Amino acid sequence: MHQMRPASFLIRPLIASFWLALSAPAFAEPAGDIRALAQAEQLPLLDTLRDLVSIESGSKDVEGLNQIAERIAGPLRQLGGAVEILQPSDVYRLDDTPEKLGPAVHATFKGTGSAKIMLIAHMDTVYLKGMLKDQPFRIDGDKAYGLGIADDKQGIATIIHAVTLLQKLKFAAYGTLTVLINGDEEISSPAWRSTITRIAADQDMVLSFESGGIDGMLRLATSGIGSAYLTIQGKSSHAGSRPEGGVNALYELSHQLLQMKDLSKPEQGLKLNWTVAKAGTNRNVIPADASAQADARALKVADFAGLEKTLQDKIKNRLLPDSKVDLKFELRRPPLEANDASRRVANHGKTIYRELGLSLGVAEVATGGGTDAAFAALKTKGAVVEGVGLSGFGAHSNDAEYVLINTIVPRLYLTARMIMDVSNGKLP
Repeated sequence: MHQMRPASFLIRPLIASFWLALSAPAFAEPAGDIRALAQAEQLPLLDTLRDLVSIESGSKDVEGLNQIAERIAGPLRQLGGAVEILQPSDVYRLDDTPEKLGPAVHATFKGTGSAKIMLIAHMDTVYLKGMLKDQPFRIDGDKAYGLGIADDKQGIATIIHAVTLLQKLKFAAYGTLTVLINGDEEISSPAWRSTITRIAADQDMVLSFESGGIDGMLRLATSGIGSAYLTIQGKSSHAGSRPEGGVNALYELSHQLLQMKDLSKPEQGLKLNWTVAKAGTNRNVIPADASAQADARALKVADFAGLEKTLQDKIKNRLLPDSKVDLKFELRRPPLEANDASRRVANHGKTIYRELGLSLGVAEVATGGGTDAAFAALKTKGAVVEGVGLSGFGAHSNDAEYVLINTIVPRLYLTARMIMDVSNGKLP
């Protein structure tokens, strides 16, 4: 296990004032104990976060991903979990999937009850190896900065210390508490999507620890992401002396794109935009090959299936009968759709936040990109709630990614309470 470096001497003066407002009211047991223990976990969580940020773990950096997996597995084992570092075996290969993919950390805690609860986050980042030296972990006021700190190393740290909090409370009334942290979320989870779906299928509640954004909202819906790849095969010929001997793949590509340009349905959240195209090799050669790529977004799983069928039907109408037209559609990430179980959990979260004198927003309409929460929701009837992580900003930014330190205690409190209340059957 990576040795943690004390951060208390740096951090304590910066944050001592942030909790005066929360320390004044007296709360009934056990809420007061949970809040006090959550506050005690703040500095250790920042120590963990410093360590995680200090390990570079880009999606294609398998060495770094193996290193951070060991760092994550250590404390989960110390907390009594049955921990495995899993290597990829069931890969859904996408157009940009690298040959080698990173591991996942899987931990299971056995309790005395019957509720099945799952906590998910990811350890990979979008950053390239070598960038860390110019942007190390640092604290400035109420913000902790670092590459990947909001997306999603804060999620890992929050999970570890939420489990620590439950252990200190001697709470184990759940049936199983499962932690799964994967290493390929930023490249659409080709190695671990099936594992997330399989384990989540029979869970009563899945909490996903992507950042809650700057406003800290819980999210019950996210956009789905798809890609379409159009390839045209024609025949080359001299463009000057014998153009009629060729089959112009560029002409056929243009025809196909024009007949597919108006398939978006903004009123239902379905979007298709052709964004990349290539054709030809030389000015004086009829192009034999052409290709294009499109970005697709949807709010419902069924909309992607309908879109793919429409695209396949469209390519049957060709401009040049001798051309060959193929279309491949990838479901990079399904949409997350709100359900009644998720609404109950999120609304209960509002009640929990009010115990701290805070308000909690819940978004049921998708905004922004997709997350692994959608894979968790594919086969489960339980609640799936996204955005349980710390508030933050600047994900995928070169110099401005941060989390808000004053959201650590509320998020630890929220996580612990939701696990406890679901385990005890206390949701309305």
